[in-house]
Amino acid sequence: MAKQTKKAKALEIKLGENLKQYPVDEAITLLRDLKSAKFDETIEVAMNLGVDPRHADQMVRGMVSLPSGTGKTVRVAVFAKGDKAQEALDAGADKVGAEDLMEDMQAGNLDYDRVIATPDMMGVVGRLGKVLGPKGLMPNPKLGTVTPNVSQAVKDAKGGQIEFRVEKQGIIHAGIGKMSFSDTDLKTNFDAFVDAIVKAKPAGAKGKYVRKITLSSSMGPGLKIDTTEVAGA
Repeated sequence: MAKQTKKAKALEIKLGENLKQYPVDEAITLLRDLKSAKFDETIEVAMNLGVDPRHADQMVRGMVSLPSGTGKTVRVAVFAKGDKAQEALDAGADKVGAEDLMEDMQAGNLDYDRVIATPDMMGVVGRLGKVLGPKGLMPNPKLGTVTPNVSQAVKDAKGGQIEFRVEKQGIIHAGIGKMSFSDTDLKTNFDAFVDAIVKAKPAGAKGKYVRKITLSSSMGPGLKIDTTEVAGA
């Protein structure tokens, strides 16, 4: 067995082997106290849900806008023509195009966090299914990324809107801000994210829906959150 470092021992002692469940405010404070990285770490939340996403009626997926933003620069590509293309550019889209953008993506230029399209462009976008699909970038009307209102979609993406989707093991996770955010901003984002997941509870979910919530930082430990604080859990 590898020898435990002094830092690891200190963490284990301080966290009481991580058996405790923390109020969100206390968990945020403790993560700051344990910060060791020199970069601005991301604060992440993970939720274990009582769902089996292999069944269509137990899939949890959607969008949520984090009120305090993500602290991340979001690159957005938009498939649009004419006035809609100009609207997307005016709203701050990083790349706007049609067939030319499709060819660019087919060539491997996929450095984007969100891809948006107007409905009339889906014939073009559809040819990118094998390219965008595996990266989770395929525009989807249910997620608001296929829309005639490209200006608002771009602003939402740039302003802190994130996508969530449950994984095979029933786990859903996301970054909700940076260590440099204030406690209030992190708590506001945490509440918005968890509330969105609770409201997205699928009809097929059985038993306890929110089974566990963990808050962590990029280089820090995972702290279990007291789920009794979460309404509807």
